[in-house]
Amino acid sequence: MSNQKKTEGLAGVTAGKTELCTVGKEGAGLTYRGYDIYDLVEKASFEEVAHLLLHGRLPTAVELEAYVEKLQSLRGLPTKLKTVLELIPPDAHPMDVQRTGVSFLGNIEPEMDFSCQFYTADRLLACLPSILLYWHRFHKDGVRIETETEDNSIAGHFLTMLHDQAPSEQHRKCLDTTLILYAEHEFNASTFAGRVITGTLSDMHSAVAGAIGALRGPLHGGANEAAMDLISQYTNVDNAIQGIREKLEKKELIMGFGHRVYTTSDPRNSVNKRMSKMLASEQGNTLLYDISEAIEDVLWTEKKLFANADFYAASVYHFMGIPTYLFTPIFVCSRVTGWAAHIMEQRANNKLIRPAAEYVGPELQEFISLEER
Repeated sequence: MSNQKKTEGLAGVTAGKTELCTVGKEGAGLTYRGYDIYDLVEKASFEEVAHLLLHGRLPTAVELEAYVEKLQSLRGLPTKLKTVLELIPPDAHPMDVQRTGVSFLGNIEPEMDFSCQFYTADRLLACLPSILLYWHRFHKDGVRIETETEDNSIAGHFLTMLHDQAPSEQHRKCLDTTLILYAEHEFNASTFAGRVITGTLSDMHSAVAGAIGALRGPLHGGANEAAMDLISQYTNVDNAIQGIREKLEKKELIMGFGHRVYTTSDPRNSVNKRMSKMLASEQGNTLLYDISEAIEDVLWTEKKLFANADFYAASVYHFMGIPTYLFTPIFVCSRVTGWAAHIMEQRANNKLIRPAAEYVGPELQEFISLEER
């Protein structure tokens, strides 16, 4: 029985090898290709991290300049794709929009063979923010935005398309930091889904669309949106403390806390918490941050549940004027780097992923004819 519990949902099962990421070493660590996440957040840009994951190493200054220029050149959307985005209903789930955008792009710009994989990965990285925000602005504001901005970062590009003006450097840097934090996380559900699809020798667009579909589920993506909904319920700290205790008494699930792999803390949380506090102070109103911290304290004190990457990311995005329903799609704009890197890694040493199942159905039965049933 203990072995069965340990492996439910493949928990604790090593399903393959990767050079890309370590998660939860000694309960807390996170590295990308051997670089500690705190060093990357402090010293690198998201474009440097994307280059590291997709192309195997940190770029030189000359390589970074060329890579940024390449990504800038790949942001534009074909007219046919814009037409598809305009036809998607305004009340569609934004994750469905991204999934459809990736799938349609695979029809009009197919990955002809695996030699095109680096271009395809860079193209998806560059244009996913454009796909999301073209649809969002068309249906919300009735405008057809320009998706080829002059911003030299994906974070700046995203915020410019969203707000029709260049962001402050602090806001750009904060979004850039969250993109780094979300870029890769080993064999999580969406990444594993992408590798399973890749194992059949399918194309990158299919694998990324499948990964988006996995992330769409509330048990994988969406925790930052749920965290924002939770925080927004309360008008003051005392109200929040009482409300959370009532939820705990009712054994309600509280999103944004705990983790499937981390056992003591999520290393990404402290970074998001620091940014949330800074942005709250910038706005001159710390109530939302104070409520968040009160919720975090109650859950740790009473249940030893720690905040994960999603909890404070919610208020970080909120303070930058990002609508709540776009929180998880931002995850896609970042994680496509990790997904694409895993797709390439799977292809480099491919084996069809076909696990066995433990059969728990009925024993062999005698067939009864239709007339005798």
